[in-house]
Amino acid sequence: MKSPLLSLPGAVPAEGVDEGVAAHYGDLFREQRALADGTGFVDLSHRGVVAVTGDDRLSWLHLLLTQHVSELPAGEATEALVLSANGHIEHALYLVDDGTTVWAHVEPGTQEALIAYLESMKFFYRVEVADRTADTALVHLPAGSITEVPEGAVVRETPYGRDLFLPREELEAFAAGAGPAVGILAHEALRVEQHRPRLGFETDHRTIPHELGWIGTAVHLQKGCYRGQETVARVHNLGKPPRRLVFLHLDGSEVHLPPNGAEIRLADDGPDGRKIGFVTTSVRHHELGPVALALVKRNVPVDARLTAEDTAAAQETVVEP
Repeated sequence: MKSPLLSLPGAVPAEGVDEGVAAHYGDLFREQRALADGTGFVDLSHRGVVAVTGDDRLSWLHLLLTQHVSELPAGEATEALVLSANGHIEHALYLVDDGTTVWAHVEPGTQEALIAYLESMKFFYRVEVADRTADTALVHLPAGSITEVPEGAVVRETPYGRDLFLPREELEAFAAGAGPAVGILAHEALRVEQHRPRLGFETDHRTIPHELGWIGTAVHLQKGCYRGQETVARVHNLGKPPRRLVFLHLDGSEVHLPPNGAEIRLADDGPDGRKIGFVTTSVRHHELGPVALALVKRNVPVDARLTAEDTAAAQETVVEP
């Protein structure tokens, strides 16, 4: 979905998975500061939107998702995952129920595969699943924002701000009165600062929830069966995840950021040392400078000096080893 807000002054289109919205509007650090100060909004209208209706929507989703949602109160936000039979992460959903419909936003382009899975699991349950991406746009307001929420918008309130599900035809009118537009790069910089994983960035084909700290926020350990639960329970009770998420402070003297996928090694082993992880997201932060999230092997010492390609990196623990 190509956003009409790309016509705003200074808009520079994003590339890759975030294609369709603005990477920035001319001043990356100003936009980051605006979000940190609780002003502006982020156009996330490229994200997929899935709606589930019907009397059984919550009890049915409860059987399929990692989160406890059978008694989810109307208006309360939550996160959930869909796992493979082996416990690997396949989908990440950001949910809210408005009393009649469960609204979820997902990574761009993943909604079709998610809906196909949900449709295959309907059986006799009274539910309807719909792709609402074409007629519903997502925007994000930062924590502390005083921007008025349009009537009819579905609000998903989180500690990091509010996600608004808006009718797509109202997106331009909302933007006209919502303060400065902020690009996806600023939104990503604050996500990295907050150590929040993102599907397709911090995940690969074998990622399990424990590695990213999604236990507790997106995985409920006391609920009943769902696909992949055996792996979740086994690792939680008997083992340890093979990798862990870390936050990296990168050498600010380097001109280029190590790209996603850049190999991480122990600094003492030199450039030919054994690979012990990889960068998942790297950004330039308005206060912290160049920083990144990365996945490293669980047994890497928490005080070890690292290199991401040729860039020196100091680590902070996100997931305990």
